Amino acid sequence: MTSTLDQPVKAPTFQGVSLRRKITDNVATLLVTASVLVALVPLVWVLYTVVAKGIGVVLDSTWWTNSQAGMTAFQAGGGAYHAIVGSLLQAAICAAISIPIGVFVGIYLVEYGGGTRLGKVTTFMVDILTGVPSIVAALFIYALWVATLGFQRSGLAVSLSLVLLMIPVIVRSTEEMLRIVPMDLREASYALGVPKWKTISAIVVPTALSGIVTGILLSLARVMGETAPLLILVGYAQAMNFDMLSGFMGSLPGMMFDQTSAGAGANPIPTDRLWGAALTLVVLIAALNVGARFIAKFFAPKKV
Repeated sequence: MTSTLDQPVKAPTFQGVSLRRKITDNVATLLVTASVLVALVPLVWVLYTVVAKGIGVVLDSTWWTNSQAGMTAFQAGGGAYHAIVGSLLQAAICAAISIPIGVFVGIYLVEYGGGTRLGKVTTFMVDILTGVPSIVAALFIYALWVATLGFQRSGLAVSLSLVLLMIPVIVRSTEEMLRIVPMDLREASYALGVPKWKTISAIVVPTALSGIVTGILLSLARVMGETAPLLILVGYAQAMNFDMLSGFMGSLPGMMFDQTSAGAGANPIPTDRLWGAALTLVVLIAALNVGARFIAKFFAPKKV
C-alpha cells in the first residue's frame, strides 16, 4: 500500500473558484507588481545618477590615497582619504558603544522585561528615540558634552550623537529576532536543568544571531550618512585628523556639504568632488549591506 505521505503535493489551482475571486486576485497581483516597479524607479534613477556623475573621480587611485589638504575649491586634484577615514572612525566608535547596549537592552525586554514597569518604560523610551531627528540628538550632545561638561567639539562627540540614533534601531531589530525564536527551544533547555542565562547565551542568541547581525550592520549604514551631527559637533577639515578628541575632522557627508558651499553645480571641480564623495558613501554603505548578508548567512543555524 502506498502511503498518502509519499504522494507528491500538487500546487493549488483555481478550479471551483468563482470568476469574481479570480479577477480580484489578478487585480491585486497587478497592483502589487506596479507598486514595486514604481518604488524601484526613483531608486534606480538615484543610483544611476550618482554612479554616472561620480565614477570618473572614484576610479582615480589618488581619490582613495590623498586628502584635500592644501587644495582650493577651483584646483583639481586631491582625494577623499581623509573623509573616508574620518567617517569610518566615527562609525567604529559609535558601533563599539551602541552594539553591546542595544543588544543587551533587546535581550532584557524579550527575556526579562516582559510586563515589568522598567520594561514598559524602556520600551516607551526606545520608541521615542526611534523618531528623534538627528539634529535633536546633535543639539543634546552639544548641550551636554560641549556646553555643560566643557569638552571640545570633536569626532567623539559626533559618535556619541550617532549612538542615540543607532541604539533604538539595534534594540528593535534584536527584539524582533529574539521573539521569532521558538519557545520550544527555551522550554527544552529549561527541562534539562539549564539556567536561564545560559539558555539565552547558548541557545536563544545564537539562533537569532544572523538577524541580529543584519540589523546591526543596517543601522550602522544608516547613521553613516547623517550630516547634522557633523556640522554641529565637529566641523569639516580638508586634512587628515586621527584625533577623535579635538580638532575638525573630515567625513564624507561633511565633504559633500563643503563642496556645495564651494560652488558645486556652478564649477565643475567641486561638482565632481561632490558626486565622488556621494558615490564613495554609497559604496561603503553597499559594502556594509553585502557584508550583512554574508555574515547573516554564516551565522544562520545549520540544518541537520
